[in-house]
Amino acid sequence: MSAPPLGLHAAEADARLLAPFTIWPDGPGGVAVSQFQVAGMHCAACSGIIEDTLGRLPGVEGASVNAASARLALRWQPSRLPLAEVLAALQAVGYQATPDVAASARELRRREKRQALWRVFVAGFLMMQVMMLATPAYVAAAGELSPDLDQLLRWGCWVLTLPVMVFSAGPFFSGAWRQLRAGRLGMDVPVALGIAVTFVASTGALFDPRGPLGHEVYFDSLTMFVALLLLARWFELGARHRAAEALEAVAGALPTTAERLLPDGRSEQVPAERLAVGDRIRVKAGEAFAADGTVLAGQGWVNEALLTGESAPVAKAVGAAVVAGSLSLDGVFTVAVQRVGADTTAQGIVRLMQQAQSQRPGGHGLLDRVAAGFTAAVLLLAIGAGWAWWWIDPARAVAVAVAVLIVTCPCALTLAAPAAWLTASGALARRGLLLADLSALERLCTVDTVVFDKTGTLSEDRLRLSAHWSTSGDADALLALARGLATFSRHPHAQALADGGDGAHWADVQEVAGRGVQATDVQGRTWRLGSPGWVSADPDPRARLAFGREGAVLWLDLEEAPRADAAEAVAALHAQGRQVRLLSGDQPVAVARMAEQLGIDEWRAGASPDTKLAAVHGWQAAGERVLMVGDGINDAPVLAAADVRIAMGQGAMLARSAADALLVSNRLMAVPQALALARRTRRVLGQNLAWAALYNLACVPLALAGWLPPLAAGIGMASSSLLVVLNAQRLQR
Repeated sequence: MSAPPLGLHAAEADARLLAPFTIWPDGPGGVAVSQFQVAGMHCAACSGIIEDTLGRLPGVEGASVNAASARLALRWQPSRLPLAEVLAALQAVGYQATPDVAASARELRRREKRQALWRVFVAGFLMMQVMMLATPAYVAAAGELSPDLDQLLRWGCWVLTLPVMVFSAGPFFSGAWRQLRAGRLGMDVPVALGIAVTFVASTGALFDPRGPLGHEVYFDSLTMFVALLLLARWFELGARHRAAEALEAVAGALPTTAERLLPDGRSEQVPAERLAVGDRIRVKAGEAFAADGTVLAGQGWVNEALLTGESAPVAKAVGAAVVAGSLSLDGVFTVAVQRVGADTTAQGIVRLMQQAQSQRPGGHGLLDRVAAGFTAAVLLLAIGAGWAWWWIDPARAVAVAVAVLIVTCPCALTLAAPAAWLTASGALARRGLLLADLSALERLCTVDTVVFDKTGTLSEDRLRLSAHWSTSGDADALLALARGLATFSRHPHAQALADGGDGAHWADVQEVAGRGVQATDVQGRTWRLGSPGWVSADPDPRARLAFGREGAVLWLDLEEAPRADAAEAVAALHAQGRQVRLLSGDQPVAVARMAEQLGIDEWRAGASPDTKLAAVHGWQAAGERVLMVGDGINDAPVLAAADVRIAMGQGAMLARSAADALLVSNRLMAVPQALALARRTRRVLGQNLAWAALYNLACVPLALAGWLPPLAAGIGMASSSLLVVLNAQRLQR
């Protein structure tokens, strides 16, 4: 057999190297979508610089940077562009990037956080010293402070300000330089210019009090401004890092090894990535599941909090589905592997979170352009104010120009949207609803109609026994026997009976395809469990299932059980004033029963995918904004047509391409909670933008009139940025 071409080996090697932080939509060797964390970002303009820089590289098809989470999603061709060149290009424009895998990303965040903390500490500590040296000039009466002592105190302020300028204020100057080189005007430009002008003017006044710059110094205002702005950025950095740590908690939930059971009864420890679909693994108490699968043997409690946000443990028994990353608390399970590696629910969640955190919300680009235009206007306004005051009172010209620059810095404006979006998406994730598209938050605000699928969405995946009766024996005794026989079958109808059953009573068990399962008891009599016509020659038309033998037959009726919080979720949606509809392909009797149980007045049964699609289009044509909630398997067309799409957790892999959000917790109360949170997010975003606008409208005239000194301007600007970030944090509740 001939050897594979060298290029194939290279492509496979690249795929293995990039696998922890990359997906290949068209297969290894083609276009890749890689996720990175970026350090050194301080404002929205940084996103544009990074995107433009990478967009000029050969092999890059697109780059998207979320300024709030500092995440980069790069669509590129690794065969044309080495990873080292991507990282080098970013470093050349002043940014550090690391592939978004846990160890290196944590180290990058640790260094960034430590350096930011040192900058805040140096600025804050020296600010206090400068304020102490500057206080005598403010409180001393005329003649109490001798000129020599006054000059000595000023020199002390200047010396203490130098480390603040060189070290603490470094990010503002480097950020402004990157933005100017890229032809952009971000918020670092007016900040750096205000800091530089204030320091130069104060230094000139210190060295030559009778010179053209006057005799006033503003070292106290300068150091306070830098300290407060760095403090606001520290809070923003903390929010960004918490979002990254939440993602890593899910990504790190998968164990590195698993105990695989061999056909001869032995077991072996293998790396988790070597598991394959069809393998059987054993998971002991205290261990995590290494793959998605179905329980073949064992029962106990499982903690799925890391994936679903639900702190209460979940009971698992034979036939139950388990997901990778969940933790066995007290049972020993044998699991049939169904999904491994990147196909597991846990990895699907990671990809969704990375995708959402790398996006820029729809209105973000507009805010960036507004901020850039606003910055240009601020610079012109400051220059004009300084020029005008030079003719009115040259000694105050610099102070007025600096105050205008500082007070109008668009920090709050550029933080308003990303802070709100990122906090809201994190709050939804804690409720078990992961956003794949951040713009869905805005669209959720307009929803007036919520449409549910039935099977797998409003109902549990498993059936439940609703009634049992017998005309030829003790019904309860026959039910106990039926439960034991049901443990030998994987059919959904049998699984509805299997809970608590003991199969030790049966021998010679045989499953007959399309009919049911039969076995013999200790007396050698043959019993059957399955379709009524197979068990008895005279079936009861009311029964879905039958169990027995000649002379002793138990009739059973099964129904779908609604999810535990389905009725509560429907009631909450009605209380919000939204229409709730049920759209299902099931039989009318089953759909009507479910609708009646949950309080849904409008429902349609027997709907094919085409019928569902037509129904949604009809409601949209009538002016309704539709949110569709489905299992993401056979609902993909209607999900794609809805205004907002939410897929249930069990359909994660198939729903990801069509859904805006994934309900990994399977708790339907997250739907009305998401609608309410979307409205709150819009209000918070409006409050943030209104505050930024009102702050500037109130303070700019004061600065132009010379009534707002640089110290007060610095406090106001930094406080407005901090207020925007803290206001967004209210969405966590």
